[in-house]
Amino acid sequence: MISAFGELLLRFSPSLNRKWIHDAITPVYVGGAELNVAAALACWGLPVQYCTRLPNHSLSREIISELQENNIEVSIEFGGDRIGTYYLPQGSDLKNEGVIYDRAHSAFWELESGMMNWQKILKASNHFHFSAISPALNQQVADACVEAVIAAKSKSIPVSIDLNYRAKLWQYGKQPPEVMHSLVQHADIVMGNIWAAEQLLHIPSTIESSQNKTKDELITAALKSIELLKQKYKQVKTIAYTFRLNQTYFAVLQHQGQTVVSHEFSISQVVDKVGSGDCFMAGLLFGIYEQQTPQEIVDFAASAAVGKMQELGDHTKQTVMEILNRLQS
Repeated sequence: MISAFGELLLRFSPSLNRKWIHDAITPVYVGGAELNVAAALACWGLPVQYCTRLPNHSLSREIISELQENNIEVSIEFGGDRIGTYYLPQGSDLKNEGVIYDRAHSAFWELESGMMNWQKILKASNHFHFSAISPALNQQVADACVEAVIAAKSKSIPVSIDLNYRAKLWQYGKQPPEVMHSLVQHADIVMGNIWAAEQLLHIPSTIESSQNKTKDELITAALKSIELLKQKYKQVKTIAYTFRLNQTYFAVLQHQGQTVVSHEFSISQVVDKVGSGDCFMAGLLFGIYEQQTPQEIVDFAASAAVGKMQELGDHTKQTVMEILNRLQS
């Protein structure tokens, strides 16, 4: 069973130009980076468990029932008063200035070491996944993440981390590398990109930006950054970097001693950018779990990520066959 740990969030997605005010309505999506990964894996038939902290009230119970109906096992620590939320206007990107976080003093934001019974939670797990978003909240949540990965490694459970960098969240006086080093040193699988590795791990950027760069230039820069990451974190076995450009999407994977590049996909028409990276992460874990070849893994993960961009909501509902058919077409 793959266990994913992070904050469950409600995303409010208003239409701008005051339409949401005039219509008195805005979509609300249930998500969060790690939940998006768990939901995708459950959709593709893998056994998954989602771990988080939620307030003990009727809204939480409705969400839990929904997750369980979608074949996601849950391990919930109840406490606190509110579910974390964020506001993202329709068509915007989480990395854009348009995102507004309202997560302070949520149930998860108040999480501390010792609250989660990791020995019990991880009893049936054979993989543990989390992202860099959780330790960005505050020191006590970062400490709880360290506690979780140490518990996983004590049971010889592989650990994966998505290097999600959200500048607006790192506001408690610590520079990201100060916090992330103690987490990534326990990771077996790392997903991210050149610039996230620089911001979170202080790995020098191997290229200034992706603008006006050829695919070959970006691949070369990715491989240099991956090599620097491997030198710093020698225990990491698998590293994937993604490139979501204006019109195309592709990824670079180093796994089982092989370096491969995914098929390059067109992304000219995007419905919803949220969750595409989480979907890639899920595809990466799915391919590894299914013992696919490195090329099959990176192609499946990239196809899944591109497919997610054509769906509204935080997590994918694509089937495995739909993802594979996109590759064939």
